[in-house]
Amino acid sequence: QVQLVESGGGLVQPGGSLRLSCATPGFTLADYAIGWSRQAPGKEREGVSCISSGGGSTYVDSVKGRFTISRDNSKNTVYLQMNSLIPEDTAVYYCARSSWVGGSRCLPNDWGQGTQVTVSS
Repeated sequence: QVQLVESGGGLVQPGGSLRLSCATPGFTLADYAIGWSRQAPGKEREGVSCISSGGGSTYVDSVKGRFTISRDNSKNTVYLQMNSLIPEDTAVYYCARSSWVGGSRCLPNDWGQGTQVTVSS
C-alpha cells in the first residue's frame, strides 16, 4: 500500500519559516518524483513544487525564492523548506508520489493526508 505521511505544519507569523516533511514508509523513495501541493479554503488544489528522482525541481511562481524542496533518499523523506511566509501561503499542504513528465513538471498519483499551515499574526 502506497503511504505518504506529511508533518511539520503549524501556526507561524508572517515572515516566519516552517519545514514540511513527507515520509514514504511504504515504498522506495529513490525511484519516484514527489510533489507538494496546497489547498486553501474555497480554492482549488494547486501544485507548489516537485522534485524528480534525479533531483531536478520545479516551483510555482508564487513561491520561487522562498521555498526549497529537497530529498534524502536514505531517510525516505522529502522536505519543503518554506521561508518568508505570507498569509496567502495558508493552506493544507499535501505531498504526492508523482510522475515526472517532460523534464519539467509533476503529475501526482498518490496523496498523503495533508498538514495544515497557517500564517497569521
